[in-house]
Amino acid sequence: MEKIKMPTPLVEMDGDEMTRIIWEMIKEILLSPYIELNTEYYDLGLVHRNETDDQVTVDSANATKKYGVAVKCATITPNAQRMTEYNLKEMWKSPNGTIRAILDGTVFRAPIIVNGITPLIHTWKKPITIARHAYGDVYKNTEMAVSKGSRAELVVTDENGNETRELIHSFSGSDGIIQGLHNLDQSIGSFARSCFNFALDVKQDLWFATKDTISKKYDHRFKDIFSEIYEKEYKDKFAQAGIEYFYTLIDDAVARVVRSEGGYIWACKNYDGDVMSDMVATAFGSLGMMTSVLVSPDGVYEYEAAHGTVTRHYYKHLKGEETSTNSVATIFAWSGALKKRGQIDNVSELVSFAEKLEQATVRTIEEGVMTGDLAALSKLPDKKKVNTRQFLLEIKDRLEKLL
Repeated sequence: MEKIKMPTPLVEMDGDEMTRIIWEMIKEILLSPYIELNTEYYDLGLVHRNETDDQVTVDSANATKKYGVAVKCATITPNAQRMTEYNLKEMWKSPNGTIRAILDGTVFRAPIIVNGITPLIHTWKKPITIARHAYGDVYKNTEMAVSKGSRAELVVTDENGNETRELIHSFSGSDGIIQGLHNLDQSIGSFARSCFNFALDVKQDLWFATKDTISKKYDHRFKDIFSEIYEKEYKDKFAQAGIEYFYTLIDDAVARVVRSEGGYIWACKNYDGDVMSDMVATAFGSLGMMTSVLVSPDGVYEYEAAHGTVTRHYYKHLKGEETSTNSVATIFAWSGALKKRGQIDNVSELVSFAEKLEQATVRTIEEGVMTGDLAALSKLPDKKKVNTRQFLLEIKDRLEKLL
């Protein structure tokens, strides 16, 4: 077949360790034979981030704003051990955090459903997408240890120098700790619009939950901003699309989610989304079967796998040992980005190819051919465990039949 052409570039962000190896395999085996890949390439591997003082991460995010769609490989967020291992100039920040901040984006994570891998919660029949607000709260907190006898106050000084004070606690009987959190109306509004737009894009109901009965100002602010934006900008659009926006308390939402069959978007504040996305991923099967897309309120998309760089397999690979690494989430990052690029550019062949690539990937697993982690989860009677490259070649065989 003639290779599919891409009139507009896709921003390609390369990554680290085993996922970097898989990245090249996916392009070689599943993409380049069928598509004239048009990408603007950025190497976000830790070595190159260190060489460029992390400027490459900023450049890749700005390119994503320019072209509208990006696909990202998993990357290392360095700790003290990585500082030594890679001889880093400094402990560079998470690339995902930098990109999220520049795009003002919301992270949407959803499980990839395949027959034979049964969710631990038997009622779940459809994917549950977690939308996580990726700004503020405990992730930008200020913390202090407090000694016995101290008095802690929350003090706000306005632009004219006027102070407003609220007592946090008088630590008369014991030492303790305090924590200060903040958020921004602008960021909450961007979060809300990204959620509403994504719900319209995928035609699914949107749930949002906080604890506004306890947090009567902080959490209530989230509730109010969501409600105001929905009523003014999205109520009619949701009605036309046949979907609904639903608000409830976070504890009620958890109970409803467990009893539900899935098939909706669950918007969460930063900490709630951090916890619930891993819970949903594990209950559906594996982080290796979880898609992740960062969506900005102005419609910029960055696709990636939800998991890390698979360090343990990478060290085996370096020793020349065989690996059986799950590449599904990385394949779906590519297919998601290609599909969105095709939709924006009205290239139906690209959209169709991306959909068939996803079908071929799912079909491979459902026909019993899978990597070791999936073989341990699958309930299928006849399973064939294959290595990293063989799995991609098995997908290729099925893809060519669909094409």
